[in-house]
Amino acid sequence: QVQLVESGGGLVQAGGSLRLSCAASGRTFSSYAMAWFRQAPGKEREFVAAVSQSGGRTYYGDSVKGRFTISRDNAKNMVYLQMMNLKPEDTAIYYCAADHPLRLGPQYDYWGQGTQVTVSS
Repeated sequence: QVQLVESGGGLVQAGGSLRLSCAASGRTFSSYAMAWFRQAPGKEREFVAAVSQSGGRTYYGDSVKGRFTISRDNAKNMVYLQMMNLKPEDTAIYYCAADHPLRLGPQYDYWGQGTQVTVSS
């Protein structure tokens, strides 16, 4: 089992940057694929990015490709989402997720509580 805690959200102007962090508990962090999802009011949860257990494979949703970068540090039990050139449509609650198989859909077993990102125009 793993517990996830996100941080780093906030208010930023369009064109700005933020880095989200997700701290994971447990001694088997490196066995989990990690992902970021987001959910805006009235919308379904959307895949943002995923990273494999070793960090060697990464995947991105079409709306964030070229602007967001997912990474992980297995020694620190951390996963990050660097967000660049933010747009108002990136406004959402961002969730960290973990599971043993890497998935591009929201069928992850473990979720954090979320962190709010608001991008002003």
